[in-house]
Amino acid sequence: MGEEPERTELTNKSVTKAIRLLRSLAAQPRTGATVTTLAKASELSRPTAFRLLYSLEQGGLVDRIGTSYVLGWELARLGRHADPYAGLAAHAQPVLQELADKFNESAALSIPNAQDGLDLVAEAAGSHVVGILSKNMVGEHYPMHASSTGKVALAEQSADTLRALLPEKLEAFTPNTITDRATLLNELEQVREQGFAIIDNELEPELLSLSRPIRDSAGTLVAILTLNGPRTRFGRAQIPEALQQMQQTVDQLVELFWRDSITD
Repeated sequence: MGEEPERTELTNKSVTKAIRLLRSLAAQPRTGATVTTLAKASELSRPTAFRLLYSLEQGGLVDRIGTSYVLGWELARLGRHADPYAGLAAHAQPVLQELADKFNESAALSIPNAQDGLDLVAEAAGSHVVGILSKNMVGEHYPMHASSTGKVALAEQSADTLRALLPEKLEAFTPNTITDRATLLNELEQVREQGFAIIDNELEPELLSLSRPIRDSAGTLVAILTLNGPRTRFGRAQIPEALQQMQQTVDQLVELFWRDSITD
């Protein structure tokens, strides 16, 4: 009996390109996008994009309105039957555990939800994790302005949107929580520029937390990686090394979940 084929040999390139188109379409406004726009966003030729969109349209996975394409009714119907996180969490778990073990702290993966919040879908803990950090927090929700995950998510929004979304006075969880909206907006601008967020004694006393965004091939925020620890063990001196290792973990997760979208 021969050896099992390589993964690259099993990949159907037309399906891979169609997936790239769907992801690019999902990143467009709900009014849709033309085939030219989608071809450019997906790095496909216009004839290839047109043929794939036609096939997807026949299956109901996209709809055409005039000259624009939108995600289709059949795609929405199928999505209602899918567990949005089960497969992703299972694949992410070993990678999260590797990060948690390296620092002997707590690592987590969160996903933006339709209610402008975050769902914690997977976590891993090192052997030193004790107290509240050792609890299974999957399914829990953190305050957006007082968590590093929340700050990454909020930084995706414009300043005008955030002013409409957030009250001028925010809830305090510790004496270090940012409670002034203008101060938070300034910090979120820094998060956009530097590509990560930090909380230090803002959600719980002595809790230091770092978060990095995870984006798909269209640049859309699809998940957030977080590393937590008590400042007695996980102090500011470790931040540069932690951020570097977290970026490597982000790259691993991107390769794990979206490698097909960047494979020709």
